[in-house]
Amino acid sequence: MGHQVIIFDFSVIRGLWETRVKKSKERQKKEKERLEQSALEKIKQEWNFILECRKKGIPQSKYLKNGFVDTSEKNLDTHGKNPHLKKSHALSDGVKKEQNKFIFQLSGEQWTELPDSLKEQIYLKEWHVYNTLIQTIPAYLALFQDLRVLELSKNQINHLPAEIGCLKNLKVLNVSFNNLKSVPPELGDCENLEKLDLSGNMEITELPFELSNLKQLTYVDVSANKFHSIPICVLRMSNLQWLDISSNSLKDIPEDIDRLDELQTLLLQKNKLTYLPRALVNMPKLSLLVVSGDDLVEIPTAICESTTGLKFVSLKDSPVETIVCEDTEEIIENEREREQVEKEFMKAYIEDLRERESTPSYTTKVMLSLQL
Repeated sequence: MGHQVIIFDFSVIRGLWETRVKKSKERQKKEKERLEQSALEKIKQEWNFILECRKKGIPQSKYLKNGFVDTSEKNLDTHGKNPHLKKSHALSDGVKKEQNKFIFQLSGEQWTELPDSLKEQIYLKEWHVYNTLIQTIPAYLALFQDLRVLELSKNQINHLPAEIGCLKNLKVLNVSFNNLKSVPPELGDCENLEKLDLSGNMEITELPFELSNLKQLTYVDVSANKFHSIPICVLRMSNLQWLDISSNSLKDIPEDIDRLDELQTLLLQKNKLTYLPRALVNMPKLSLLVVSGDDLVEIPTAICESTTGLKFVSLKDSPVETIVCEDTEEIIENEREREQVEKEFMKAYIEDLRERESTPSYTTKVMLSLQL
């Protein structure tokens, strides 16, 4: 038997299970709050505090006030038995502080635009902006010549400025789950880019040919968009190792897909493919191929019976009837959020699959029953 595994998508059941997990976490949170307010928890904290003070040689008079333990005193920070240990901690904190000054982080829906003070911090090496209502990235982005990581996931960004092409040292660009409809051709000037994530924007239909210049790219994720074919520029990314173009509108795979001779992972599930080209067999390093098998009528035998270690995963749509659940609707509010859940699920599944030496060669149908 070949390395083919058919996985049924129990998305509805997964939603019900997530509801159960959500309720369980709420119960755990309430229990934690109850313990924090209990006298027993306070006694435990005081006892641990006393033990820690004794370990560091802090005199009892420093933390006992009229017979009561004063945990508000910062004795653990200001006193210590070993001065060299204090010096070591101080050096460590200094290094962390020095590193953090090159990283800008911003999150929260209260933000609708980047702070004005940001334009003065052109020495930054990383931006991490996520879960905000920010829609635009200012043109002064071009001033950040040392920028290595530009993490802008889960915002409301609707376009990228042409000035992004000035970031010659950029290695990681993540603009996933925003509102982009296109990508500026100037991005092709970021010749050191290694990772590009445009997933979950839902509306991107094409990538500019100028991105063919990105020869250092090893990771491209354009899943959950509206691509009708694999972009020509992607086929010219000679070092590409990971390509995720799932959840699009692909109807076929180009015959010259084997130009990507460094490709190791190809994710094609949730498209409109009816056949797979034989060229996939000619890709020497391809180790994982994921497709949706419902509409496939033609699969090269060599793929299913590959002796090169290729793991071929064919996903099937859920045979389970739709179940209405109000809590599930709260968890998965719209298509974009469903794609996020699906992406996390597939990520966990692929990581598990990679740890196995081989994939199962048959499927056992399992009936699940959940009581919430």
